[in-house]
Amino acid sequence: MTPWAALLLAGAFEILWAFGLKQTEGFTRFWPSVGTVTATALSFACMAFALKSIPFGTAYAVWCGVGVAGTVIVGILAFGEPTTAVRLVSVALIAAGIIGLKLAGTG
Repeated sequence: MTPWAALLLAGAFEILWAFGLKQTEGFTRFWPSVGTVTATALSFACMAFALKSIPFGTAYAVWCGVGVAGTVIVGILAFGEPTTAVRLVSVALIAAGIIGLKLAGTG
């Protein structure tokens, strides 16, 4: 697996654990709690692998950006959160930042 693929996967697992965290109801539901802890561990493991090759600042920014943008999209699709122009433009700006960091040759 390439470091960038691992980093994107780490971001995907971040989205999963954030979604799962809502489902745990304060860690009072067993299976959602197990899934959330597992997704968190997998996210950290993929991030650790990516950090072997990708600069720390870039990796962390991309990891957070993927997680933030992804959770906003999941919130809209799964929980009916507002879909406003400002929210969508903000997600697009995060995506542009992620692409910019990759194109800047930082890793």
